[in-house]
Amino acid sequence: MINEIKDDAQTRMKKSVESLVVAFAKIRTGRAHPSLLDGITVSYYGSDTPLSQVANVSAEDGRTLSVTPWEKHLVPDIEKAILKSDLGLNPSTAGAVIRLPLPPLTEETRKGFIRHARQEAENARVAVRNIRRDALGDVKDLLKEKEISEDDDRRAHDEVQKLTDKYVAEVDQLLQAKEADLLEI
Repeated sequence: MINEIKDDAQTRMKKSVESLVVAFAKIRTGRAHPSLLDGITVSYYGSDTPLSQVANVSAEDGRTLSVTPWEKHLVPDIEKAILKSDLGLNPSTAGAVIRLPLPPLTEETRKGFIRHARQEAENARVAVRNIRRDALGDVKDLLKEKEISEDDDRRAHDEVQKLTDKYVAEVDQLLQAKEADLLEI
C-alpha cells in the first residue's frame, strides 16, 4: 500500500520536473534552437496544428532559425502565427523559406527571462509539494483505517519527504543551469 503511494508520488513528481524542462525550452536564450517554436500552432485546413507538423524548423546558425513549410500556401499563416506569439521575433520570407533572426538579448530582456524562469521553477516546486501533501494524506487515511501502524506512517512520511527534497533539489539545479544559460553573453 505504502509503496504504491510512494511510487505514484514519484511518478507525478518526475512529470512535474519534465514539464519544467519543457517550459524552460520555450524561454529563449541568445542562441537559435528549433524548440523555441514548439508552442506555436498554425491554422491548417481549419484546425490548429503544431508548427513542427506543417514545416521543417532548423537552426541555420547561432542566431537564425529557418522554417521551411511543406506546402507553400502556408507561408503567410506561419508568419502570422510567429508574429502573434510572444517570442518577439520578426520573420523575413525569401520564397518558401521563412528566416527568423534572433535579436541579441539586452540586459533588461535577460532579467525578464530570468524572472519568468524563476516563476516556472516556483510553479514546479509548488506542484511537487502538492504531490507530497496528497501522498501524506493518503498515508494518513491508511493510518486512520488502521491498515498500517504508526511506525509505518512515520517511515512513509520520511520516505515521501526524501522524494520531495530530491525533486525540489532537481528543480533548483535546472533553474541554476537556465539562469547561467541566460546570463551567458
